[in-house]
Amino acid sequence: MAQKILVVDDEARIVKLVRDYLERAGFAVLTAGDGETALTMARRERPDLIVLDLMLPGVDGLDVCRRLRQESGVPIIMLTARVEETDRIVGLELGADDYVTKPFSPGELVARVRATLRRARGEVGQATVIRAGDVELDTATLSAAVAGQPVDLTPTEFELLATLARYPGRIWSREQLLEAVHGVAFESYDRSVDSHIKNIRRKIEPDPRRPRYIQTVYGVGYRFGER
Repeated sequence: MAQKILVVDDEARIVKLVRDYLERAGFAVLTAGDGETALTMARRERPDLIVLDLMLPGVDGLDVCRRLRQESGVPIIMLTARVEETDRIVGLELGADDYVTKPFSPGELVARVRATLRRARGEVGQATVIRAGDVELDTATLSAAVAGQPVDLTPTEFELLATLARYPGRIWSREQLLEAVHGVAFESYDRSVDSHIKNIRRKIEPDPRRPRYIQTVYGVGYRFGER
């Protein structure tokens, strides 16, 4: 059965373009033109991934993302014409997995959809269970636990943490982490890594202001603490 993608945008030509490319790639595509309809369809149809425009009439994309994250871990790729970095950071910190800015390459969007779905299915090609200190990650089920307590991570947050935890002490640049997580080299937004790391720390660190697990290496990137 084809995986279902919900495309949410109020521009009919964008919806048609994205739908045509995704259907050609073998996906089943659902569409919505506003935030309320998107929420209704997401809850009823349970898509495998949502491509979500930020600039929507009524309930905007950020609110849609916020509400969905309160009840679902469905992968979300933001589609936005907004160029202010604060808008992108807010979306990522609300739990979006990735973003694409308009104008965009439909082929790149399809590649990002595939990469995000691979992460959501846990297709990492390595050991099923990763243990680093009291952090335990099951890549087959995308389940995480810290000191035996389950932690709810988005697919991108999970893959970032798994990448770091596989090699405790190794220092990763933001660019290396983006490439490891996306599985394909995109010209992406380095600060998106910072946003995801902030989310992960909020969920797993006893004191996010003094990280024990994900440590910042100033001027370079991040590493998983060896303690």
